[in-house]
Amino acid sequence: MRRFLGPLADPFGALAAERGQLFPWVPVFLSLGIGPWFALRDEPGPVAYLSAGALALAGLMLWRRGAERWQIPGAALMLVAAGFLLAGHRANSVAAPVLDFRYYGSIEGRIVAIDRSFSDETRLTLDDVVLERVAPDRTPALVRVALHGKQGFVAPEPGLRVILSGHLSPPEGPVEPGGFDFQRLAWFARLGAVGYTRSPVLALEPAGEGAGGLGIHRLRMRLSASIRERIEGQSGALAAALMTGDRSGIAAATNDAMRGSNLSHLISISGLHMGLLTGFVFMALRHGLSLVPPVALRMNVKKISAAVALLAAAFYLALSGMNVATIRAFLMVAVMLFAVLLDRRAMTLRSVAIAAVLILAAEPESLIEPGFQMSFGATTALVAVFGLAGRWQARVPKALVPVATLLLSSFVAGLATAPIAAAHFNRVAEYGLLANLVAVPLTGFVVMPAGVVAALLAPLGLEAPALWALDLGCRGILATAHWVAGLEGAVFAVPAPPPEALPLMGLGALAALLARRAVRTGGAVAVLAALATWSVEDRPALLVSADGELIGLMTEEGRALSKPKGAGFVAKSWLEDDGDLSPQESAYVRSGLFGTKGALTATIGATPVFHFTGKAAPEAAQAACVKGTVVILAGIWSGGTVTCDLYDAARLGETGALAVREGPQGIAVETAREAAGERLWNQRPERGAGKRLALSRPAE
Repeated sequence: MRRFLGPLADPFGALAAERGQLFPWVPVFLSLGIGPWFALRDEPGPVAYLSAGALALAGLMLWRRGAERWQIPGAALMLVAAGFLLAGHRANSVAAPVLDFRYYGSIEGRIVAIDRSFSDETRLTLDDVVLERVAPDRTPALVRVALHGKQGFVAPEPGLRVILSGHLSPPEGPVEPGGFDFQRLAWFARLGAVGYTRSPVLALEPAGEGAGGLGIHRLRMRLSASIRERIEGQSGALAAALMTGDRSGIAAATNDAMRGSNLSHLISISGLHMGLLTGFVFMALRHGLSLVPPVALRMNVKKISAAVALLAAAFYLALSGMNVATIRAFLMVAVMLFAVLLDRRAMTLRSVAIAAVLILAAEPESLIEPGFQMSFGATTALVAVFGLAGRWQARVPKALVPVATLLLSSFVAGLATAPIAAAHFNRVAEYGLLANLVAVPLTGFVVMPAGVVAALLAPLGLEAPALWALDLGCRGILATAHWVAGLEGAVFAVPAPPPEALPLMGLGALAALLARRAVRTGGAVAVLAALATWSVEDRPALLVSADGELIGLMTEEGRALSKPKGAGFVAKSWLEDDGDLSPQESAYVRSGLFGTKGALTATIGATPVFHFTGKAAPEAAQAACVKGTVVILAGIWSGGTVTCDLYDAARLGETGALAVREGPQGIAVETAREAAGERLWNQRPERGAGKRLALSRPAE
């Protein structure tokens, strides 16, 4: 017990004794500054940043000049304060105009990205935007437009300057209080407006004349198009996604199958792809050069192979679009290959920490994104576990080592990422391990080698056999995904966790992996505590969309929705956060909401709630608006004095979505605006203030 509890008796002394092993904690303490910055309800002011700067300076002085026992705490304090400052600097440095009204008219811009929308339509991201009758200083830096209706007049490609007539609106806030905040995501992406068009897109300037800075992206899309031309169907779309990172050809049904089988990580280029590609280049070149005696005897073929593999990894990084997972994977590979060049040990937690620090320093917002969390969660767990597994690896028969490695890596990566995926996507793929045992070897031994060989042979016109193998491997992956996703009970839903659950679980898991003795046990306890808080999370009794068109009442059958279709993203998000994978149509037929179309009622505790939509809604609402009732009106109040708790379109425009909970003192209404606070990404001009005051509930 003395040995076990020793570090707790003198924690600072124990830290000083471990100082050579503490570098993996650097990104953790940076995160402890970044995370609280994002959790603040109000935008920090100069006093907060000056205080953080003072703490960072004090920590630096303790680290460099203080007594030995205070140096590690000083470094930790400096890192936490630095994380806070980094987040604030990044948020202000990406500031760009955000559209503050609904716009319809001419939209002109240059295509910089092509993907698919929630409704599975082609979607264009435009920069250098020109909007009709909108001043340049109020025009967003980037807008995103989904293409509905008949198109086909223009083949979209990066660099092409286009014009269209469409609808734009500001990025929407959370679909419920405390939910996923698209406004925050859009702010850091400098995306100032989103919308759609039903009219054809017209070309203004050729891509060659407006493609400055988009050379690699244009090459990426051309390679993707070439692969899809040679390999038909979803197999070609998957091959393009694996080789170039372009997922615009992946259909919604394929995405669903990949998610249901826990194979979504194959679509997004990450450490697996980067490792397989660079590993294949390294091994093929090393073994190939070893077969040439003059080269093998006079040169270090291992280091030559490492240098060429590093160049291949850098090209793959640029080609793939440079998302967080790919950057992390490249940094990891680069550290490993540099270790080979310098005759050092390659795979360590230190290399993982270096990659994390570089990404957090450049893009602190990555910390709260699922890609960063899943990527580093899996990598940290794999490095830590395989460091321990090396002790018994020698006891496994050589013939079984690849199988054991595959089983262990799939299990560890799945275990590390499952809670993160469940928290963000509200689902767990029960047979994900089975799917990965089939799909990962296909990717490693067939798809990636065939893709590399096809790229090398394409200039000679000899790529056909390699493309055939690439097609075969992708068909095998898709068949596996659809088969596993179609098994009974393949996917089960989980409700959204409380805000503190995932950070607590992450810190506990890191302590269990990185710390020693009693701290490791404390980390395991923290993980269990996070799971316990998750299991008792209470969902709202009633949810109201930001436009008032959709409401959802929690019943014994699940959440009952007021509409069978429309507002599909909001409805799907509500149900998934409840841990319910039912379609919107099924939720609509549940009992709990009474009345006729456009005039529904429900009761929460002892409080009547009325919901009115349609042209006659304002008149119908006047009769229901009496003291002690809640009225949701998808329109503008046209009556006189307000005696009920009224949320019409004008008030909802200020409050955002609503969550109504039943408590001992009656019902409590929480707004998305209150939950999100006043931050850079959701600040709006104060318009219609008088109208908001007139709609306020009168003092009793």
